[in-house]
Amino acid sequence: MNQLHNYWLTLAKLFTAWSALTDRLEAGWYRLGRWLVDVFKHLLFRMDVHYLADLPNGARILAANHPSTIDPFLMTTLVPEQVSILITEILFKVPIVGASLRRTGHIRVDAGKGSTVMLSALQKLAEERTVGIFPEGVISPISGGMHRAHSGLARLALASGKPVIPVGIAIEKDKITRIRTRVDGIEEIGTWYFQGGYAVTLGEPLTFSGDAEDRQQVARVSEQLVSAIEALSAVSAARLAARRRRLLSVIIRPWSIPIGYLARLIPGYIPLSDI
Repeated sequence: MNQLHNYWLTLAKLFTAWSALTDRLEAGWYRLGRWLVDVFKHLLFRMDVHYLADLPNGARILAANHPSTIDPFLMTTLVPEQVSILITEILFKVPIVGASLRRTGHIRVDAGKGSTVMLSALQKLAEERTVGIFPEGVISPISGGMHRAHSGLARLALASGKPVIPVGIAIEKDKITRIRTRVDGIEEIGTWYFQGGYAVTLGEPLTFSGDAEDRQQVARVSEQLVSAIEALSAVSAARLAARRRRLLSVIIRPWSIPIGYLARLIPGYIPLSDI
């Protein structure tokens, strides 16, 4: 009996040690990835990030509009802690990128598996991990505004009780690059942004309580959050436009023009005029 007890005790210790090791590896890989994003964002973008309020302590939910494919990567630089972002399954299927997303604790969003995604996000929040989400589930319209949000953000906010930080992002629309690719045999169009201004405004935290299965309440919370994100996006856009006017014809980064033209050489490039 004692031998059996010692056996299970040893297994428990090994499992605990393995879990601690994988957590450290995940955190280390995440820090490396964020450092690389930090390097590239300063080289390629004119970052303009404003915080309208202090960030609350503990786990929180970052909720943003989604003007470009690079938004999840840059979201990791908005807060000091590790962020687990809900990201479409398509990116998880891209070689190298998918492996990196899995290793850094991001949450895969598979079509038709909303309950599984919700449980994964709730588990991260219960572990005091910050979660990032783009409630539209797709790239925001190039013309501006947002698509209708899915219910996931509101349900997550209600079920967890964690504060939601609305985030409004604005980019220079004339510098968007649309690229047609095939992922897992399916044609996809990526909305890439390789250079230019990138303005972000983080609003005051919003906290909700109630029944995450009450459709009317979920709809009200979702509408409130989308309104907050859209308002902050407009603030970011105004700041970006003002800064662009000041910098126009004054500062030209030597690598910005080559990058703009090189993007047109990428197979699958789609001019904005064709969209």
